[in-house]
Amino acid sequence: MSYKPLLALLNRWNLSGLAVCSIALISFAAGSLVTAHLTHLKQVEADSNRVFELDIYHALSGKVPALESRFSDASKLLAKHNLNVVGYWVPNEDPAWNNTFIYLVSHSSREAAEKNWNAFHDDPAFQKYRKSENTEKLIENVDEIFMRPTDYSPMK
Repeated sequence: MSYKPLLALLNRWNLSGLAVCSIALISFAAGSLVTAHLTHLKQVEADSNRVFELDIYHALSGKVPALESRFSDASKLLAKHNLNVVGYWVPNEDPAWNNTFIYLVSHSSREAAEKNWNAFHDDPAFQKYRKSENTEKLIENVDEIFMRPTDYSPMK
């Protein structure tokens, strides 16, 4: 590739290589600042009322796969009622936890949690899960605990 036309243009404008580099650097910096300003997202501040709900289901022996299936099916209904599930887990290797199903829900406040759970339980679509548990008992008991994030917690 021949640079002669470019060099001829630069000589005609009386610009040196240093001037061209300076212009390019200033243009790049200005473009970066404008782009950063336009795409800047406001930082999310931690809501001091936010709580997490940890639910540990102790299933009857061998019933965890059926419980997983039930929750997989119900996950859309949970989301419909603003029950924001962070994740679902089943223990991997510890035999003492074989019959355990765990999930974590994020709530904007304890009051919102109560309101959303009430709406979920009142939804006619939930009744099939209640009926299913009465027909085929999967759950021995449930441990439920509400937690608040610490000041130094990465997840708030």
